[in-house]
Amino acid sequence: MTSSILDPIAEPLTLRCGQTLPNRLMKSALSEGLGNLAGAPSSRLLGLYERWSLGGYGLVVTGNIMIDRRHRVEPGNVVVEDERHLPALSRWAKTFQDNTDAPLWAQINHPGRQATNMLNIAKAVAPSAVRANTSRFTGKPRELRAEEVENLLDRYAATAVVLEAAGFRGVQLHAAHGYLITQFLSPLANRRTDEWGGDPERRRRFLLEAVRRVRARVSPSFAVGVKLNSADFQRGGFSEEESREVIRALAAEAVDLIEISGGTYESPAMMGRPQAQSTKAREAYFLDYAKTAREHAGPVPLAVTGGFRSKAAMTDAVASGAVDMVGLGRPAITFPEAASILLNDKTDRLPSHVVQVGTARPVVAKVIDLKQIDSALDLGWHSLQIRRISKGKDPQISRVWWHALVRVFFKFDPASFQRRRG
Repeated sequence: MTSSILDPIAEPLTLRCGQTLPNRLMKSALSEGLGNLAGAPSSRLLGLYERWSLGGYGLVVTGNIMIDRRHRVEPGNVVVEDERHLPALSRWAKTFQDNTDAPLWAQINHPGRQATNMLNIAKAVAPSAVRANTSRFTGKPRELRAEEVENLLDRYAATAVVLEAAGFRGVQLHAAHGYLITQFLSPLANRRTDEWGGDPERRRRFLLEAVRRVRARVSPSFAVGVKLNSADFQRGGFSEEESREVIRALAAEAVDLIEISGGTYESPAMMGRPQAQSTKAREAYFLDYAKTAREHAGPVPLAVTGGFRSKAAMTDAVASGAVDMVGLGRPAITFPEAASILLNDKTDRLPSHVVQVGTARPVVAKVIDLKQIDSALDLGWHSLQIRRISKGKDPQISRVWWHALVRVFFKFDPASFQRRRG
C-alpha cells in the first residue's frame, strides 16, 4: 500500500473486495437522526448526503442504522430489518452515488444496553445483565438468551442484504463506542460463561461470527468493514492488547477495512475526552495504537478517526504506513466539503469546534455531571449543524453552546445529566 511522496492522501486505495477508493480521506459515521417515525430515511437525510457526495471524500460511511426496530439508540434512527423501506433506501444510495465515484457504506448497529431512555418499549438487552456506568441510557439490561444471540447475528446479515439491494456498496459493523458488539468484547459488560463469553477468544466470537454471516450473504464485490475500539478506557475493560488480537482475527476474515476509534459513553475518548497533552499536540487520538496494530492487520487497510485537523498530520500518518485512511467526523459537519478543501490546498487546517458549558461551569457542576453534559452538548451542537445542512443551508459556526440545550433535552432524558454522589 505505497503512497505518493508528493501527496499520499490523494492516492487511491484498492480494497480486497475490488472497490477502489479515490483517495485516503473518509467521512466517518456520524449520527444524523433524520429517519422518519417509521424508521425510513427522510428527504432531509437524502439532502444531507447529496451535500456530502460533493465533498471530495474517498469513502463515506453513514450514521448507525439499526438492525432491530425494538432497540434504537436515539430518535430518528433509520431501521433496516427487511425490504419495507427499500425504495427510500434506494433513493438515498442513488442520490449519493449519482455525484461521485466514492462508495457509500452503511454503518449497521445494535445498541444493546445503550438504548436511550424513554425511546424503546422493549427492555434493553445485552450479553450480560450489567448496567452501563452512566444514567444516560436505560437501566439494567436483560441478558440475551442463546437463541436471541443467534437471531441478532442473522439480523446483521439480513440488514446487509437489503442495503446491498438498495445500492449501498458496503457495510461497516459498529464494534466501538460501547454498543452491542463492544459489550460482547468487554470483560466488564460480558460476564457470560457459555460460547459467547468467559475469555477473550469467546468474547470476540460474536463479532467474528457477525462478519462471517454478513460476508456469506452479500456479493464478493460488496465491502464489509468494522469500526473497532482501540480500548474502552475503563479499568478492567477491553484493552489495547485484546484489541490487537481482535484485529489479528479480523485479518483472517474477508474484511475490507478496519476503522480504529476508542472509548464509550462512560469514558468518551472518541470525543477527545480524556486525552493527554501529548495527544492534543499530535492531533490524532488513536495513532499510537494504530502503529502497534499495523503488523496484526496484515493486508487489511487501517483507518483512524478522531482528532485529525491539519493536512500535515494526515499526510504524515498515511505516508508513515501507520494508517491507510484518515477518518473525518465533526470536521465533515462544520466543513461538508472538507476533503475537497484539503486535497485542493484551499486550507492546511480544519478548525476545531469543541462545544461545552461556558462561564457557568462552576455553578452547573454542582447539579449536573459536566462530563456527560459537555459530551451531550457537543453532540447536540453538531446535530443542529447537520439539520441545517440537510435543509440546504450552510453550517452556522457562530452558534454558542446554550443553543444546543433544547436539542439535548429533546433527545435525552434530563435525569441522565444529574450529578452523581459518591
